[in-house]
Amino acid sequence: MLKTLFDIALRHLSGRRRQTFTTIAGVAVSTMVLITTISLTRGLLDSFVDTIVNVAPHITLKGEKLNPVPVAILGAQGGSSVAIVEDNIKKQEREEVQNYRQMQEVFNSPLYRRELLAVSPYVESQVMAVKGNRNEPLLLKGVDIEKEDEISGIGSKLESGDLGAFKKTANALLVGRSIARDMKLRLNDEIIIIPASGRSRQCKVAGIFFTGVNAVDNSVVSSLKLAQIIEGLPSNKVTGISLKVRDPFENGLLARELEKVTGYRAVTWQEQNASVLSLFTRIGYIVFSLVAFVGVVSGFGVANILVTTVFEKSRDIAIMKSFGFSALQLVGMFIFEGFMVGLAGALVGGVLAVGSINLFASIPVENSQGPLTKTGFSMSQNPLYFIYVIGVTVLISTLSAILPAAKAARLEPVQVLRDSSL
Repeated sequence: MLKTLFDIALRHLSGRRRQTFTTIAGVAVSTMVLITTISLTRGLLDSFVDTIVNVAPHITLKGEKLNPVPVAILGAQGGSSVAIVEDNIKKQEREEVQNYRQMQEVFNSPLYRRELLAVSPYVESQVMAVKGNRNEPLLLKGVDIEKEDEISGIGSKLESGDLGAFKKTANALLVGRSIARDMKLRLNDEIIIIPASGRSRQCKVAGIFFTGVNAVDNSVVSSLKLAQIIEGLPSNKVTGISLKVRDPFENGLLARELEKVTGYRAVTWQEQNASVLSLFTRIGYIVFSLVAFVGVVSGFGVANILVTTVFEKSRDIAIMKSFGFSALQLVGMFIFEGFMVGLAGALVGGVLAVGSINLFASIPVENSQGPLTKTGFSMSQNPLYFIYVIGVTVLISTLSAILPAAKAARLEPVQVLRDSSL
C-alpha cells in the first residue's frame, strides 16, 4: 500500500512539472539565502572572537582601585548607620597601578603560573600626532615589547619594520596601519607626539602593524619608558597590566580572584567587548527568525501546488476512496508530497549554499566588517547551520500539506462523482 501511495504522489507531482519545479526552485533559493546569511553572521562573530582572543589581552588589570561604598545606608534597621563623606569635591585621580613589579612577582609565582601564560604592563596616553600639515588624535600605548609580543603577537603582525629595530631606536614607534594610511606614514618617517600635558617629542616610525582589529590599528605602540615619561608617571607606576590566560573562555572566576588579590579592577575581554558581542547576539536572533518567516513563504508555495492538485484530482481522489483508500491514507499521501517537494528544494538549496559561501569567502576584497578589517568575507561552514535550515524548511513544507490533505480527506465520493463540474 505504501508503494502505491508513493507512486500516486509521484504522479501528482510529475503531472504538473512546471509548477513542481518552480516550487522546488523557490524553496531552494530561500534555503540558499538563509544558510548563506547565517554563515556570514556566524562567521563574522567567530572571526571577531578568534581575532580578539589572539590579539587582545584575555584579562586587563586596570588602575581602578576597588573601594566598596556602603549601600542603602538610610534604609538600615534601627537607623543607626552613619555615613561620612570626606573631600567630596576634589580633582579626579588618574587611574594607575602602583608597584606593578611586585604584582608581576605574584603572577609569576607557582600559584598562578599554570593559569597565567603572559603578563605585560602598559601605559596608555591620549596624544596628538603631527607630521607636516597632518595631525591625528590617537592612543599611544607604551609596553615592554617582548612581553607584549607574548600577549598580542605583534611581531608577527608587522607589515614593515621589525622588533629589533624598534628596541634599538630611541623614541621608536610601531604605528597601526590605519594611522599610517591616514597620515601617509612610512618606515623611518619622523613624527611629533604632543601629549595633553608636557613637552612634545619627536619620534621615529620603526614599524607598521596590522592586526585586523580596527581599534588596535588606530593606535601606536612605544616603549614603556617613553610612555611613562609622556604620561608623567614614575617608573613604579603603569596604567594597567595585560594578562594572557590558559583558558580565555573560562576566565571570569580568575578575574574576580585577581581583583581580591590586587585590589584593582580586573576586566575580561568578554566584558570589554560586551556591546559588540551583544550586537552579534541580537543580529543572530534576527537572522534565525528570518528562517521561520522565509520558511513560511516557501510553505505557501508548497501548499499552493497541493491545493491545485486536490482541485484537479478530485475525481481521482473520489475513485480512490471508492476503492477502499481511507481518509488517513489520503492525508498521508499528500503530506508525503509536501515532504518530497520540501526535501528536494532544501537539498538543492544546501548545495547552492555551499557554492555561495565559497564564492563570498574567495572574493579578494578588503572590507571592514564592524570592528574588524578582513580580506574577503568571514564565512562559517558549520554543518549544524545546514542541518537546521534544511530541517526547518522540510518541516514547514510538510506541515503546509496538512490543509490540502485534510480537504482531500473530506471529499465525499458520491457527491464528487455526481458533480459534472468536477
